[in-house]
Amino acid sequence: MCPQPVMLPGMNTHLNLDTEHDRKLAGTLMSLSLAPVPDDSKPPKPRLRRLMLPLGLVALAAALGLVLIQPETARRLPMPFAASPEPAEAVSVSANTTAPAGEGKTEQSAIRDSAPAVAEITGSGFVVAPRMTTVFAKYEGRIAHVAVEAGDPVAAGQVLVTLDDAGTRFALEQAEAAKVTAELVLAARVIDLAQANTSLARTETLAARNAASRQMLEEAHTTTDRASNAVAQARQEVARAALSIRIAQERLAELTVRAPFAGTITRLDAHDGDIVLARVDSVRESQSLLTITDTARLVIDADVAETGIALLRPGLRGQAVLDGFPGQPFAVEVARLAPVAAAEKGTITLRLQLSDPPPGIRPNMAARIRISLNDTGDRTQ
Repeated sequence: MCPQPVMLPGMNTHLNLDTEHDRKLAGTLMSLSLAPVPDDSKPPKPRLRRLMLPLGLVALAAALGLVLIQPETARRLPMPFAASPEPAEAVSVSANTTAPAGEGKTEQSAIRDSAPAVAEITGSGFVVAPRMTTVFAKYEGRIAHVAVEAGDPVAAGQVLVTLDDAGTRFALEQAEAAKVTAELVLAARVIDLAQANTSLARTETLAARNAASRQMLEEAHTTTDRASNAVAQARQEVARAALSIRIAQERLAELTVRAPFAGTITRLDAHDGDIVLARVDSVRESQSLLTITDTARLVIDADVAETGIALLRPGLRGQAVLDGFPGQPFAVEVARLAPVAAAEKGTITLRLQLSDPPPGIRPNMAARIRISLNDTGDRTQ
């Protein structure tokens, strides 16, 4: 029987196993050949997978660090990717940027150098009427008539409310009667004084002729002095009666409440038939008749950040716009700065004079203001 040739795995070689030497050689070659990888190979151990995740995170963090520590890379990005700067809320100032020595100016720095410095301060506030008063009744009484309504314009001295108080009228009549009585008493005392002076003159004549004693002369002088004192007292009573009349007249005049200045009735609490207290009690009880506001002289009190106080001064001009008239901005001018800042808000209040505000502006309307810090203060234009 002829031995069959043997083919070694992974090799295109056939060996004849006729001799013992050939069979040993074939065994050695088969032990050195590469065997195919079995299909049931096992995956890497979980320990290797756990080590690979931290290594990947470390590599990612290193890559991000390289990007953050190179700001020049962001500057080289194209313009569409650069974020545009936002304007400051309270103070916005554009300043020139100088390139380092030995380097040429970039295109952006050249644009900033050619643009003028622009600065402004913004804030918000309310329309205020500096001239406003709350009207009270000076004396107690009953409201007989209310001559105005809320929103009515009034002139200085115009009658607003009429009160009625019978006690005040009686006091005036009593004072007038007392004055008449005092004047009658004064007239009688004047007559007594005239008689005393006549008697004194006669006694002095008799005494000069030794026809009247010294005692009679002294009694005549005493009678004249008493009559003179009585006249003086009567005149004081007349003056006191006249003062009582003026007091009663003043009380009666105060029952007619008049406008202290020209303005508009912005609040009305008085009604016909109401009993009002005297002013002292009314203030304590907060029972006023009405409120008058001078709407022809309105200003704006606006709060701005106190960080810009070094740039503010009276005379700076700007613009204001009311929430009620958003499409009608008008000019304003800083009249004065508040002497103190608001600690709780970190702001300072500006009082602004208005120039040609929109018709219909009213106190307490909300306003937004913008003050230019480039104002040169020239008022000749």
